[in-house]
This record gives sequence, C-alpha cells and structure tokens, in this order.
Amino acid sequence: MRRLEFAERPVIIGVIHLPPTLGSPLFRNMDEIVEKASKEAEIMEKGGVDAVIVENFWDIPFYPRRVPPETIASMTLAVNAAVKSSSIPVGVNVLRNDSLAALAIAKATGASFIRVNVLMWAYATDQGIIEGEAFRLLRKRRELGGGVDIFADVRVKHARPMVEQPIVDEAKDLIERGLADAIIITGSRTGVPPDEHILREIREKVDCKLLIGSGITPENANLLKYADGAIVGSYFRGGDLKAPIDQEKVKKLVEIAKRI
Repeated sequence: MRRLEFAERPVIIGVIHLPPTLGSPLFRNMDEIVEKASKEAEIMEKGGVDAVIVENFWDIPFYPRRVPPETIASMTLAVNAAVKSSSIPVGVNVLRNDSLAALAIAKATGASFIRVNVLMWAYATDQGIIEGEAFRLLRKRRELGGGVDIFADVRVKHARPMVEQPIVDEAKDLIERGLADAIIITGSRTGVPPDEHILREIREKVDCKLLIGSGITPENANLLKYADGAIVGSYFRGGDLKAPIDQEKVKKLVEIAKRI
C-alpha cells in the first residue's frame, strides 16, 4: 500500500471515471473497464499527479447505499489494475455512498484511501435520502486492520443537507466525531468549483487536511492556496467526461500546483 502523503504544495489526485460496470444499465464489457483503469492510471502518473481515484461514475442511476456483488467485483478488478499499473497511491469511491464496499475493495487491492460522499448526517439526493454510516465504517476499518484513509465530503455536490447548520460546524464534526482523515469540499455539481469564501472559512477555522473536490482548472487554480490539494476529473478530459484523459492538461495543472 502506497499512502498519499500531503506535501507543502497542493497534491493533485486524478479521477478515473470507469465505464459502466457489470449489472448497470449501460454496461458493455469487462475488458473495457479494466483496460481504462490501467491505461488512465499510467497516463496520469506520467503527467505528474500524486494519486488517482477510481470511481464507478457511469453506473447511473446510482444505488443510494449498498451496491450489488457484481459492482464490487467489477470495481475490484479495475482498482487492482490501477494499483498494478502505477506506482502512486490509488483511491476508491463507490457511488453513490457504499463506503463499506469501497473499504473492502481498498483492503483487497492495496488501495490507500477511499472517498465517502456522505459520512455523517442525512442528505437529500437524486437517489433519495442518504444517511451517513461513520459508526459502521470506522468500526469495520479497525476490524480489517486499518491502513485505509477516509476522505469525506462536506456538503457534497448533487445533494442537500436535511438539516442546515453552519458548514464550519459540519467540517469540524467530520474530523472530530466522524474521524475523517481529510475533508473534501465541492461546488454544487460535477465540474463546478467550491465557493471561495466557504473554502477560505474552513481553511481558517478547521484543523484538517482539505481537498477541493470539483471544478479546478488552471484559470481558478488560485483556490489551491486555501487547500492541501484537489481531486480533478473534468478538466483533464476537457470538460467532456466521456473523453479520454489529456496528458498535456494533466502536466499543465500539476506544474501550476507546484508553484502555489
């Protein structure tokens, strides 16, 4: 397992958006899934990213909580391919919110971190109401021997909290009560950056590792001065999530991050 080490400059985590996995409505074939995971991990590592994260982005419409065995099997093969084809840390995000599956996949493949969209509280989403399971996830992580970091969203995109409270309080609770290893802040939708004021407020008031989870481009990379890094998907594909990774865009953003 290669753990993601945060540096003095912002880290860049590239997203591998998997093709539809086995059992999902748009599924085509398994070879495509494994090949994409392997190839894009290589491309982004050569572009200079610090890590990649694998997610079942095209398994629409998503299960709100538990995904079926065929999804877990597909993602395990894909994540393992990414781990084997690169020398950088690999993460897992099982959409929409199966943190236990993500943890199991990470432990089985040697991935180093998982992303959890709803770790605590309850959110209204396009999949219905999703409740956090920090209590279950943290106990399972200990049971399996630890070693996998948990990166948790605060006010995740495409969702609204069932009970409003100050976002700084939510961020503090994710660290202090949910035991998250890092916090992710996004805009309202995929490809939309977070609000600079909110980002700066969390940076100033919450002692945590903070990642920007959507919308980072060279044009707004100044936002990285308030964060420890960013998870980048849309920009690397030129805004078209079905397009291949553009290695030159990867290199460009990585170089900008190094200067911040």
